[in-house]
Amino acid sequence: MQQRIQHSLKRLVNFLAFARNYIKKRNPIKGLVNGFVAMLKDMFSVTKKKKIAQYRLSYQMYKFKQMESLIAENNDHVFLKGRKFNEMR
Repeated sequence: MQQRIQHSLKRLVNFLAFARNYIKKRNPIKGLVNGFVAMLKDMFSVTKKKKIAQYRLSYQMYKFKQMESLIAENNDHVFLKGRKFNEMR
């Protein structure tokens, strides 16, 4: 009976030593705090990210319209360029 209790206590002490070393190494509380701080930074920088995304979108739309106008200038079959096509006939 005494051996059994000693063995159980030894296992409990080993487990507690393992848990203590794990907490020292991984520090879950520090991880939670770091995660919370990162979440707050993301929340406060949402408007900046939104502005950047809007700028990129407007730039892409500008490039798209530029490309469309270049295609329209060089295409004889576009509605406004029909006169040029008729003159060539």
